[in-house]
This record gives sequence, structure tokens and C-alpha cells, in this order.
Amino acid sequence: MTSLAGEACTACRADAPQVLEQDQQELLQQLAGWSVIKREGVNQLEKVFPFKDFNQALDFANAVGELAEGANHHPALLVEWGKTTVIWWTHTIQGLHRNDFVMAAKTDYLHGK
Repeated sequence: MTSLAGEACTACRADAPQVLEQDQQELLQQLAGWSVIKREGVNQLEKVFPFKDFNQALDFANAVGELAEGANHHPALLVEWGKTTVIWWTHTIQGLHRNDFVMAAKTDYLHGK
């Protein structure tokens, strides 16, 4: 488990700072396969997780959903045959917060179980 995965997701207010681009790159080094994607002007963390079939992809999406609900921090999930795409960002600040990197690490840990 990475040190990020061991961190807790903290409550985020509208005035919380976004992770600076330099810090994003440092945090990404701890997250294999994750990318920062800009959609409609908002930086988001994205990773596609491959699976053997739709049922495995759906089971993983449900497990990520339970993880998200427990942290009160919710991603976008796209389930397709053989893959689940997970996208983390903080809606409140319209960008990336450290929580997003923490949850990405927790998602990786969940996938590796």
C-alpha cells in the first residue's frame, strides 16, 4: 500500500486550495497509470482498469462506490465490457485536491486485492 492509500480523505470546503501542477506531478509518481485530464476546464484524475468481462468491471465499480460512500467523496465511474474507468476530482473546488490522489491510491489498492 502506498503512503497515499493510508491517508484519510478529509472534508473539503469551497475555499480549499487546489493541488498545484508541480505537486500534481509529484503525486502522480506514486500512482501508476493515472493521468490528469482537463475536461471543461477542470483537472481530473483518470485511470482505466481492465477486466475479463462486464461482470468483473461492474463488481469493481460497485466496490469503488462503497469506498467512495465511506469517504463521502465520489468519482465518475464508467463501466463497459472489460473495463471500468474511474475519474476523481473535487466538485467543490472544481479541480484536484489531495483527497483525489488519496482516493486514486485507495482505488489502486482495492483493484490489487
